[in-house]
Amino acid sequence: MFSSFMDVARNSPFKAPALNKVECQEAGSAKKLCASRNIMAADSAEGDSCAFGSTKYFMLCGLGGIISCGSTHTMVVPLDLVKCRIQVDPAKYKNIFHGFKVTMAEDGVKGLSKGWAPTFFGYSAQGLCKFGLYEVFKVLYHDMISEESAYLYRTGLYLAASASAEFFADIALAPFEAAKVKIQTTPGFANTLREAFPKMHAEEGIMAFYKGLAPLWMRQIPYTMMKFAAFERTLELLYQYVVPKPRAECTKGEQLVVTFAAGYIAGVFCAIVSHPADTVVSKLNQAKGASALDVAKQLGFAGLWGGLVPRIIMIGTLTAAQWFIYDGVKVSLRMPRPPPPEMPESLKKKLAAQEAAAAKK
Repeated sequence: MFSSFMDVARNSPFKAPALNKVECQEAGSAKKLCASRNIMAADSAEGDSCAFGSTKYFMLCGLGGIISCGSTHTMVVPLDLVKCRIQVDPAKYKNIFHGFKVTMAEDGVKGLSKGWAPTFFGYSAQGLCKFGLYEVFKVLYHDMISEESAYLYRTGLYLAASASAEFFADIALAPFEAAKVKIQTTPGFANTLREAFPKMHAEEGIMAFYKGLAPLWMRQIPYTMMKFAAFERTLELLYQYVVPKPRAECTKGEQLVVTFAAGYIAGVFCAIVSHPADTVVSKLNQAKGASALDVAKQLGFAGLWGGLVPRIIMIGTLTAAQWFIYDGVKVSLRMPRPPPPEMPESLKKKLAAQEAAAAKK
C-alpha cells in the first residue's frame, strides 16, 4: 500500500513541491542555489542523499517514522500503563503517583513494562504510515492546487494530509493497541503479545482486534491533525519571531532544538484534543460487547477527562521526542529538509499592486 502511494506521488502530472529560494548548505560541501518551486523529484540538491519527492525520499521518511514512533512510545510504556489504569479503574488508581505505587506493589518493577511488545510493533507500523504517508499526501495535495493557494491555505493542506495518513496508520495500529490495553488493564488475561492475540481471537474473533478502530480514528485523527498542523505552524512562527536568525543560518543542532520546542507545544494541544476518545478506547478494549457510545455514556463528561495530566506529560514529551528523532533521522541520512514556507513572488507582486491601488484612492 505504501509503495503504491509513493508511485502515485512520484508519477504525478504536476510538479513536485520544491524548496523556496534558499541556499542549500551541507557541512563540507559547496553551496548551491535552489530555484523556488522548480526542483523536480528527479533532481537533488548537492549533498543530499536523495531527491525530494522521490521513492527513496518517501521510504526514508517511513523509516524515520518507524524509529521515532516505535522507540518513543515504548519508552513511555510505564506512564501509558498507569494512565490506562486510571482511565478504566479510577477508584483503585486515584492519580498518577498513586497509580505507580499500586502497580509497583502488585507487580513489581517488571509490571511497569507490561504491554511493551504490542506498543513497539504497533506504533512502529503506525509511524511508518503516519510520517511516510503524510509526506506523500502533502506532495499530492500540494500538486492539486496552485502555488499561491498552497501557501495561503497551507494549514488546511497540513490538516488534510495528516488526516489521510492517520486513517491508514490506525488500521495498522488497531490490533496491537487492542492487545496492549487488554494486557495492561485486564488482570490475569495475558502477559505477552503472543498470549494475548490467540486469546482475543478465541473470545471475540477478528472483531476483537478492530472493535476499537472507530474510536481509535476519533482519537488519533484529530490528534495527528493537531500534531502536524500545530507543529508546522509553530515551527514557522518560532523561526519568524523567536529564533534570532534565519533557519538557513542555524546549525543542524540549533534547528533540532527548535524542532523539539515546536514539537512539545504541538503535543500539549494534541493531548487535550484527543483525550476523551483515548479514554473511550482504553475502557472499550477492557469491556466485552460494549460500544463506544455505551462507554462514553457510562463514563460521563467528567469521566472522559480522567488521566489527562499524565497524558499531557506523556504526549507532550512523546510528540517533542518524535519530531526531534524524525528530524534527526533526516539530518543523519542527509535527506532534503525544506525550510518554512515563504510567500511566492507572484503573490507578493499581487499584494503590492493591491496596496499601490489602495494608496491611490
